[in-house]
Amino acid sequence: MVKGANVGLAALSENADSVIVSLSWSSPSGEGDADVSVLLLGANGKVRGNADFYFYNNPAAADGTVQLLGPAPTENGSEDRIRLDLTAFPGDVDRIIIAASRHQRAHFGELENIRLALTDGSGDGLLGFSIADAGAESAFVFGEIYRRAEAWKFRAIGQGYDSGLAGLATDYGIEIDEDDDGDQDGGPSPLDASGEGEGEGAGEGEGNAAPAVEMSTPTPLPDKPIEARAAPRTDALAGVPVQRSAEPAAAKAPAAVPGRRLRTAKKKVTLPKAPKISLAENEAWRAARLFPASSLKSDREREMRATSVLLAVMTQVPEFGRRLTAAFGAPAGRMETFTEVSLPNGDTPRRPDGVIRVERAGKLWTALVETKTNGNALRSEQIQDYMDIAARRGYEAVITLSNDVALEGSSLVEVKTDGRRKHKVALWHLSWAEVTHQAQLLIRHEGVRNEAHAWLLQELLHYLQHENSGCHGFQNMGPAWVPVRNGIDEETLSPGDPRTVQVVESWERLIRQVCLRLGGELGTKVVPVQRARRGTDPQSRRAELAGRLCVDGQLHAEIRVEGAPGILAIVADLRMGRLRTSIEVPAPEQGYPLTWVKKLMKQLGEAPADLHVQTLLDGETVGPRGTLERLRPEPGDLLPRGSERITGFRLTLSKSVGSTRGNAETGFIRGVDAAVDLFHSGVVTQLERPRPGQRAKAAEASA
Repeated sequence: MVKGANVGLAALSENADSVIVSLSWSSPSGEGDADVSVLLLGANGKVRGNADFYFYNNPAAADGTVQLLGPAPTENGSEDRIRLDLTAFPGDVDRIIIAASRHQRAHFGELENIRLALTDGSGDGLLGFSIADAGAESAFVFGEIYRRAEAWKFRAIGQGYDSGLAGLATDYGIEIDEDDDGDQDGGPSPLDASGEGEGEGAGEGEGNAAPAVEMSTPTPLPDKPIEARAAPRTDALAGVPVQRSAEPAAAKAPAAVPGRRLRTAKKKVTLPKAPKISLAENEAWRAARLFPASSLKSDREREMRATSVLLAVMTQVPEFGRRLTAAFGAPAGRMETFTEVSLPNGDTPRRPDGVIRVERAGKLWTALVETKTNGNALRSEQIQDYMDIAARRGYEAVITLSNDVALEGSSLVEVKTDGRRKHKVALWHLSWAEVTHQAQLLIRHEGVRNEAHAWLLQELLHYLQHENSGCHGFQNMGPAWVPVRNGIDEETLSPGDPRTVQVVESWERLIRQVCLRLGGELGTKVVPVQRARRGTDPQSRRAELAGRLCVDGQLHAEIRVEGAPGILAIVADLRMGRLRTSIEVPAPEQGYPLTWVKKLMKQLGEAPADLHVQTLLDGETVGPRGTLERLRPEPGDLLPRGSERITGFRLTLSKSVGSTRGNAETGFIRGVDAAVDLFHSGVVTQLERPRPGQRAKAAEASA
């Protein structure tokens, strides 16, 4: 779509009653991000109350009409998704504004590929809208969904605000004091997380303070009754207990009080970084576990136990359950899960490993779950049966769960869809590595609501990471691995051999899993960087990498770690049996070269002695280089002899890597994991975080 254009949603899809809006962008430096927000407007073009403003600290409506599903890393950047149930909005909601803003008035012009996409309830894409003219604006209204004659339409807006979120929200009747440096860092604020400060709306516990929000004018309570709900809740904006009654959710938003600022204050529980001292007499004593794994004898037992454990924790820890199911288009609501359910299918009933059902406003969302553990592969005919059963019974999705990692443009299982059926079923895949990643993020970094939830997630992690659970993630490079390695060693591997593409796909799966594991441990965004010409499809890109593998016997990958001073490059040299991890650090913009290299040596004081350091110069000239052990006494050896300009430094660590395809102690997969961990902990974490000016320079150098 182009700016200003509009279209009726019913004309695009029969399943447009529930839609998902995706806002995406990429950042050359890897540091850029934005926060999405949604505003519900009445016929007068203003919000009805505080509760009509949804943002990162008020992510969902109590009635399920609005759900901010949170950010997710993509190949090229980040994507934030919003789920909207258009059938459940009250009649006095006339427009739904979709917006995003940047922290501390950073500019959208620093981001690339800014885009909105809209999909229907079955996952089919309906429309897209790109913003190509972003500049100094720090907030944008991407578009709006509005009513016309009882039908919903979408309009592409693309309006920017130099005044940020405060200026945008003021236009719609909300006054916002955007968070300052102190708030962002968890420092004191006019009404801080401890609940002490001005106003009575403070919550308890720890957490970053959110933007203060107050209404420009008090909004009267409408007298239109809805179904009463007696359960008390904590208001998402004010943080004070509110009793549900017969008024709509918007009516219960606290009216503004002159001189009082409302702030969110979420109480979150995370695991302590230092574990408690054990009371065991010796290491042979094993702690009792809620989900024991040592007694499992067969793959069938592992599949049944893993499915039951996961689904049970999903229902008991709402944050975790929503984190997983939201990605599959499930609504927010009461969730129940089931295992070993028998469903009719001709003469032979089928028994999927699990069923997930979510109820909201009298409507049911249902997904069938098929689980595999260890190296067991999903079977196409089995998944086809589940897709057919789901279509006949009106279920929404089939979810496959295994140690494999799905790739864009490469199906794990082939299924056929009957185009004559009106009801569409979505097929989704979830890897055990992703399950572990989400659990780690919640209990180690983001927090959950109470200690019991944190304990349950910890027990789930112990189970998934037990050597007998079979849920260890991608752990086999596949049957093509040994023939391809032999062909490289014997120089008999021919370009165009389809097995090389299979090895490249296995390598890509491994790198994606490395990103998930590292991101879960660090609590930051870690994503693979896919360098390809614009318009290149994934299969063509993999074919090109496979051809490169035949020539030089190397597998290449790059990953971006949020906060790192550059891109991490990984090269597996299969001829030499070596794995090289490296990072390029841009040179400072000011100062003297000798000062730069001395400072670099000081930062790398605890780095491995065999770390290789090379000076990067303008042009094709090879700069001075050497090991850290040799350079520490004489850092000046890194300076060029001539007048060449230093552009940066490349730090490289080379380690031997196993050749076996599996994840044994001497295996290739475990060797890659160990090498990346060593390089990140021993080198990258010691480097100084780049300043904003250096980020752009580093991004330009790595392009």
